Amino acid sequence: MNAEERRVAVLRAIVADFVATNEPVGSKAIVERHNLGVSSATVRNDMAALEEDGYIAQPHTSAGRIPTDKGYRLFVDRLHQVKPLSSAERRAITTFLEGALDLDDVLKRSVRLLAQLTRQVAVVQYPTLTRSTVRHLEVVRLTPARLMLVLITDTGRVDQRVVDLGDVLDEEDVSRLRALLNNALVGQPLATASARMAELPDDAPDGLRSPLLSVAAVLVEALLERPEERLLLGGTANLTRAGTDATALRGMLEALEEQVVVLRLLTSASDPETVTVRIGEENESEDLWSASTVSIGYGGGTTALGGMGIVGPTRMDYPSTIAAVRAVARYVGEIVGGR
Repeated sequence: MNAEERRVAVLRAIVADFVATNEPVGSKAIVERHNLGVSSATVRNDMAALEEDGYIAQPHTSAGRIPTDKGYRLFVDRLHQVKPLSSAERRAITTFLEGALDLDDVLKRSVRLLAQLTRQVAVVQYPTLTRSTVRHLEVVRLTPARLMLVLITDTGRVDQRVVDLGDVLDEEDVSRLRALLNNALVGQPLATASARMAELPDDAPDGLRSPLLSVAAVLVEALLERPEERLLLGGTANLTRAGTDATALRGMLEALEEQVVVLRLLTSASDPETVTVRIGEENESEDLWSASTVSIGYGGGTTALGGMGIVGPTRMDYPSTIAAVRAVARYVGEIVGGR
């Protein structure tokens, strides 16, 4: 290997050892642990060059070196292959997610699973509203003057609302109302369905106009809710186990609390095929300048319905983390996209 390839190999060894031990890495340890086929003196020269170029740094209390954010970036960019998940891990993901009952359950399970696989904080964004369509609207008569509406979207979102009518409807009227609503709304994007719902009472047959006004008021609100502004977090306790210093830990926790920061991060993960890794100051929020974020879109086809990923200290196992984020997103995309 040429000098540049050898230096990248030395950097890779420093990253691997530092992630594993959280201790600065010296040239002697690299020669002993990694089969680079070169002398300790050559490794020292390579480390000096890497330090001069800003890829590694020397903590003042130690003779060893640790990777800088620039070093992690080069390491991630030179990952020729991401460590594949074992067949046991893949089977566990499938079994765990396929047992989910509905969209909420899928996302709760996926955030828990991602936190366990990566030992980082996992974040999942609810599917975006703009690409959801109405799959079905069920109308259930609770009493003669009270209905329950169950709105089901193609992304698996289920929204239940109760409507007090102020009128009395028999089962035949409820059946007519159900047919009218489904004919108008099924297959429509939610924003379009909301507009159609608002106009529906004007054209309603006699006897249904008043109930439809009551139903419309409730349904328009349900259709216009923005579930993509909802986030699920899991594994926050993992931050305290990662040996993160107090200042960095506080910043990460504050960023996670400020959900808009994480939403912006996940919303930008619009491609289900591409994992985005942001290291240190590559993150927009100053609170995440001591962290790395690994994110990807999930959903059927090439357009993401939502985003998911992890937040953790820059000292993380990038190959395994990228593999886990990609795998969980793919399985969630198959479940949600195929619902």
